[in-house]
Formats: sequence, structure tokens, C-alpha cells
Amino acid sequence: MTSFVSAQTRFTDLNELILKGEFTKAKRMIDEKIHSGTLSYPEIFELEFEKERLERIKLDFNKSSDDVLKFINKYYPDLEEKDLIKWEEDGSLEYKIIDGKKWYFSRAASNLFRINKEAKKQKELIEGYKKDQLDVFLEDYIPQVLEESANSQEIFVKPVTFKLNYTVTVEANAVPDGEIIKCWLPFPREGHQRQVDIKFIAANVDEYIIASNDNQQRTIYLQKKAEKDQPTVFNIVVEVTNFNESNLILPELIKPYNTQSGLYKTFTSERIPHIAFTEKIKKLSENIVGDERNPYLAAKKIFTWISENIPWAGAREYSTIENISDYCLTRKHGDCGIKTLLFMTLCRYNGIPAKWQSGWMLHPGEVNLHDWCEIYFEGYGWVPVDQSFGLIDSEYEDEKYFYLGSIDAYHLIINDDYSSTLFPAKLFPRSETVDFQRGELEWRGGNLYFDKWDYNMEVEYK
Repeated sequence: MTSFVSAQTRFTDLNELILKGEFTKAKRMIDEKIHSGTLSYPEIFELEFEKERLERIKLDFNKSSDDVLKFINKYYPDLEEKDLIKWEEDGSLEYKIIDGKKWYFSRAASNLFRINKEAKKQKELIEGYKKDQLDVFLEDYIPQVLEESANSQEIFVKPVTFKLNYTVTVEANAVPDGEIIKCWLPFPREGHQRQVDIKFIAANVDEYIIASNDNQQRTIYLQKKAEKDQPTVFNIVVEVTNFNESNLILPELIKPYNTQSGLYKTFTSERIPHIAFTEKIKKLSENIVGDERNPYLAAKKIFTWISENIPWAGAREYSTIENISDYCLTRKHGDCGIKTLLFMTLCRYNGIPAKWQSGWMLHPGEVNLHDWCEIYFEGYGWVPVDQSFGLIDSEYEDEKYFYLGSIDAYHLIINDDYSSTLFPAKLFPRSETVDFQRGELEWRGGNLYFDKWDYNMEVEYK
């Protein structure tokens, strides 16, 4: 199964070239259209981004068959290139034909041993079974949270304070000497009972702008002048206290929705392109949810099905995927955000309000970007759901389904929506068009994509 790259333009002839993987011809056609003098500014902007998107896809699909075999041969020593076909056809090895040559996704080889059950068993046979350290931590930690909540009769318990030292480093000579680099870094959101006492401590520039909490993807804006042969470094230090949130949700106590309310209409609607009620979504929903009309029980069925049928795997950059929820359903795997958007789409289709939330996971030894969401139950309000963490390995129902309505304190909230406008507004298309966790950078000559800079989060637990 080749990785389907759908064109995102209004030009049929261009779309056909892109769908065929003829990227060089497509970029040539884009240049011709731009210089024809017949296009509006929005059309030119659209085509410029499509040209950039093709380059991003090539960065994601950068492994040859030799590269893939070198990794896989550690577990299948006698495997040859012809043997890869079975995994390509069943979707376990993601590849794309670009300009007539087969290129594999940069994480295709490692993903194989997460996606394919046979390959996963083979890896365990060679290396032995190793339980994920995050799972070990959570299986010990979640019972403590539930016990504390039950004993105190409080929803928000066991606060943890983090001192966050976040750095973005732009490579030397990414822009000409003396040019100003503009930088948007993630900043914790306020207004959540489980995330409080946000304290800005320092930045390595004298002037900065912290976006108001009205911005659903919250930023701190900095800028610096580039120096020849020197990396440009942006750094902030922030402190924040987060609580575990433990909600005891009783399905029979959920009240009927006010289907005429703005909240209900907004958060149960499609949001093209990533939340779309396609025929595949409708059919899957019928198979999973059936006639269940209780919102919690319907969400539970969706949560369970995705947990059991959609394994976690490293993901392509979201800006290269036309419809993320459909991609998840088609490929049968996804990372945290991809799985979350499938969950949100199925919830919304079933009349359960769902909205995006994301930021960082700050668990000891497991600090990383992370996405999850919230769903709304009348009588309870918005409650968190981490579809990526999914089902906890426990015989107890409240532990097993902890992440369907509850969440641990190690989730740092940066975003309460996706694809929102940053403040101040960027002039050029974003590197990450959906999420916002790493940051965004640009200069007067254009956007600075992820291959031009690195990021690092250091966490001190207080």
C-alpha cells in the first residue's frame, strides 16, 4: 500500500501530477502558473505552499530500500528487498513513489515493529519482552491518584510543579548575516483548574510578547539578529503547577444535550479537512457504536476500539497529510495527534462534543510533544481524554479507563485548539499547520522549516 499523497489545490492538472508522485513536473507547473500573471494573491499563496509541501514530503520519505533492510535485518537476517512487498501491501511499511523512485517514510522500519504483529513478536524473540517505562510508571501512579481522589473527595489532587527550560537553536547561516529571525515558542495556557500558578521566569532577549490567553495556541514571541557562522538561540524559562484530574463519571447521571446550543453545534460539527464525516467514518461508527446512545458508553466503545485496533507509530509531519482522521483509519496506525483526531471525529459524528488539547508530556524520563482532547458531558462539563495513552493494563475498571475522562498531572497544556492563528501573526505558512508545541520561526525571506533548527525541553521537578 503506497502512502497516498493527496493534492491540496484547486488545479486539476496539478493535482493529477502530485497524485502520480511526479513532484518535479508538479513544481515546474506551479512555477509556470505563478508566473502566468493570471492568478490572484490567494491562489499564488496556495501554490507556493503546495510547492513547499512537496519538499516536506520528500524530507519525510527519505529512506531507500537499503536503509530499511539494514534496520530490519537485525531481526530478520535473511530478508531481501523482494520480501518487503508483503509489508508494503498490508500497510506495515509506508512508502511513496516520488519521481519514479520508491522512498520509504523515515520511520517506516522502526514503525514496522509497532504496527505489524508478526514483526513485533519477532523483535521480542530477538530482544526479549521489554515493558515500556511509561507504562510501568503509570500503572503505579494512577492507583495513587485514584486513591487520593477517593479519600479526599476532590477531583484535582497531587499537584506537581515543573520548572521548564525550553530552547530552540537555529543552525548557523540559516539566514543571511544581520537578518532578523522571528520566533514563536510555546507558552502554558491559563484558565484550567488543573494547570495553575504559571510564572514567567526568564528569556534570553530583552523584549518579548506573551500572547493573551484568548489565543487558543498560546505563544511567547521573541526575535534576534542572526550572526554569520553562529547559531541563533532562543530560550525561555517558565514555572507551572499541574494537578491530576480524576473524574468519576456515572453514565446514568449524564443529562441530555441542548442540541441548539452554540457549544453543541460547534463541537459536534465537521471541521474540514481533518474532521470529516466520510462514508468510512459512518460505517466504522455503525460497527463500533451501534445503537448506543449514552454519550459516555458510546465514547467508551470508541476509546476501546481505537486502543485495541490502532497501534501507536511515529508519524509524518501533519502539514503533509490532507485528512488526518482518514489517514489514521486508512493506515491503521497513528501517533497521539492522529489517533486523537480519529477519536474526535467519531465522537462528533455520534453527537458527543469534542475539542483538541495538546502540549507536552512531562513524565519523568518521558518528556515529549503530546496531543489529547476533551469531550463534553452535560452535567459534568469538559473532561480530558488521552486516546494515545489508551487502556491501562489493569483488572480494575477505574484504572483501565482512567484516560477516558481523567488525566495525570504530567500533561502540560499549550493548546486548546488546532490550526489557530498565532500572535503576532506569521507572514509565511507554518511548519506545523495543525499543532503547536515545538515553535515556529521565520525571517523576511520565508518560513524556517524544522530541518533548519532543533529544540530541547529540560524539566526540573519541584
